[in-house]
Amino acid sequence: MSEAVLTVEGLKKTFRIGFFRKRVEAVRGVDFAVQPGEIFGLLGPNGAGKTTSIKCVLSLIFPDEGKITLFGERSPGPEVMGKVGYLPENPYVYQYLRPLEFLDLCGRLVGLDAQARESRGREMIERVGLSHAVDRPIGKFSKGMMQRIGLAQALLHDPELLILDEPMSGLDPIGRKEVRDLILEQRRAGKTIVFTSHILADVELLCDRVGILRRGEMIHYGKLADLLRAETRRTEVELSRVDESLRAQLEPLAVSIEDEDDRCVLVVEGGDGARPVLEAAIAGGATVLGVTPMRETLEDVFVRDAL
Repeated sequence: MSEAVLTVEGLKKTFRIGFFRKRVEAVRGVDFAVQPGEIFGLLGPNGAGKTTSIKCVLSLIFPDEGKITLFGERSPGPEVMGKVGYLPENPYVYQYLRPLEFLDLCGRLVGLDAQARESRGREMIERVGLSHAVDRPIGKFSKGMMQRIGLAQALLHDPELLILDEPMSGLDPIGRKEVRDLILEQRRAGKTIVFTSHILADVELLCDRVGILRRGEMIHYGKLADLLRAETRRTEVELSRVDESLRAQLEPLAVSIEDEDDRCVLVVEGGDGARPVLEAAIAGGATVLGVTPMRETLEDVFVRDAL
């Protein structure tokens, strides 16, 4: 824990909302640590406490209880916070500024000199794919373009720790791939990344470890390989040339069976469940088109435990 870039221990935060000041426990005793050079994913449904936890880490709001350590410091000052780049879930940017003007402003706030602001600004605009809109006011940007300029400002000062709240939000498939590549590029450069996302396929591709929140509590935490069940849960068998007699013989062996054009697709329990199906299919004159193990995914874990 002492070597971690970020540690969060016993984090609690309660808000009071509405006319009657109703208590809402947003975070209830969350613990996690982020190691140097890793990509850590903080997951959970809407309202689980992800953004609240991140804002507590960044001192944008203050926890009711708990201990947060950033680069080894309990109360990080400007020098430590200067090592952090942050993309909020809904970045707000002065609408009348153009991309380079906005990045120049951000560069001033983090203490970059004029030459560094100019060179880094242009480099980041190119890196996030906004060169075609460099003369356009940010107020004219789409949601995806707004995410890109938000990423540019987060990367501008070459931070050691990147905290990205829903970085894929509003991006098309090409944009998502570009952001994934950018995150992996940052890890190769030795940076540490924390991000939240609802796009679980991206999390599986990127993250070394994850934490899954539900109603303000951490219900799963660890390496992806440890969270996902390694054993084959079900197997899909795809056949062709299945007549009615063979189909009736296969039905009791399968969890489900569907006809798709001239193909028959069966789902059986476990890995061994495919053997009697294959034996019966071959004996009945069918052609085996494919056998696909269906292993547990992060989405399976999320739907089973987080909702």
